[in-house]
Amino acid sequence: MHLFYIALQLNGFPIKKAKTYFEKLQEIPEQDFENYVIQKKEEIVNYHINNNPSYQEFMGKSEFENWNDLPIMTKKDFQKPLLDRLSKEYKQKYYCNKTSGSSGDPFIFAKDKYCHALTWATIINRYGWFGIDINTSLQARFYGIPLDFIGNKKERIKDFLSHRFRFPIFDLSDEFLESVVLKFKRKKFDYINGYTSSIVLFAKFLQRKNIILNSVCPSLKCCIVTSEMLFEEDKILLEKQFGVPIINEYGASELDLIAFQNTNNELQVNSETLFVEILDEENNVLPYGKEGRIVITSLYNKAHPFIRYDIGDIGILDEKSTFKKPILKKLIGRSSDFVLLPSGKKSPGLTFYYITKSIIEEDGNVKEFVIKQTKIDTFEVEYVSEIMLTDIQIDTINKAIVKYLEGGLLFSFNKKEKLERGKSGKLKQFISMLK
Repeated sequence: MHLFYIALQLNGFPIKKAKTYFEKLQEIPEQDFENYVIQKKEEIVNYHINNNPSYQEFMGKSEFENWNDLPIMTKKDFQKPLLDRLSKEYKQKYYCNKTSGSSGDPFIFAKDKYCHALTWATIINRYGWFGIDINTSLQARFYGIPLDFIGNKKERIKDFLSHRFRFPIFDLSDEFLESVVLKFKRKKFDYINGYTSSIVLFAKFLQRKNIILNSVCPSLKCCIVTSEMLFEEDKILLEKQFGVPIINEYGASELDLIAFQNTNNELQVNSETLFVEILDEENNVLPYGKEGRIVITSLYNKAHPFIRYDIGDIGILDEKSTFKKPILKKLIGRSSDFVLLPSGKKSPGLTFYYITKSIIEEDGNVKEFVIKQTKIDTFEVEYVSEIMLTDIQIDTINKAIVKYLEGGLLFSFNKKEKLERGKSGKLKQFISMLK
């Protein structure tokens, strides 16, 4: 067993068992797959009705009769302490993490360890479509990273075990991107993975410098973009400047890998561990080909219910979709502006996840937040909470701003009853009002 698999096993994630089970799921014939999905839907709902007091209260009744009558869960339903949301037998045995808050609704979530191992089994399978081996393929990772000592070291250890080299995306100046190119010349990267906007900015830098990336790094096989929208014109730019296939990944940390571009250039939904529906504003299920809200059920997470969970995005399932192979024809959302700073430095809007994570506490006080850049050095933070942020919390955020961005920036904090939403109903965490 390779180092990454060993690390998962030692941390209580049964990856070998999960991989074997996942492969069996893929062997289910098309004609039997609908029955598999129906069975797993019923099992996970009944489990949480019988074992999760929080879901029992949310349901308002103790019996499950009709799937379409189940209430829709949203991020707001998770704005309470995590321990109050866990199933009885998983109060101490679970994987825990925070969402990025890119939608404006940050929260802490949990998965049981087998469910999280299945997530890795899904990723391993999909990456394998393009010749990527999680254990041996070297990844160039364009992601954020905590700057505090302990958080930073933890991520660096994860990077080592996962065979990846991280390029932190808080400073995307030309000087930094020059150093990135030098690293690609010296290391035999197999693939790129990271935030769409940061990778697109790197491609624009390569375009200005007249550099094709796989000419300086011939080992490069593909580029996987995630966390934000991939627009067609950006995909064309990436293909041209990187010289390798560009693969679109759609996921959510609290759920799983939701959809992954297959070798036929289709965004194939993960039907093995998730059930994806498209609903209208009245929560009616829409037929294939109709645009609506993306609502997802995690079929294996027993620690924490994600049942008919409205993720906050809009999409369309292709008319040719089947239960075994749903295709996401259209996806709306997950784009992020860049922060422009007086020094000339650029940083993606997702940087504010690392800045504001200090106030995303388990008590669920901060419900939503949006950061608006009104001038080159001036920002407004609007947030919804039970209690106003304290001077100590604001001071913590201001210190994080200096650490992740730069000093001399002006921030105002405004508590609101509610925040203004876009057309899709989704909050954008960062909004630039600069021209």
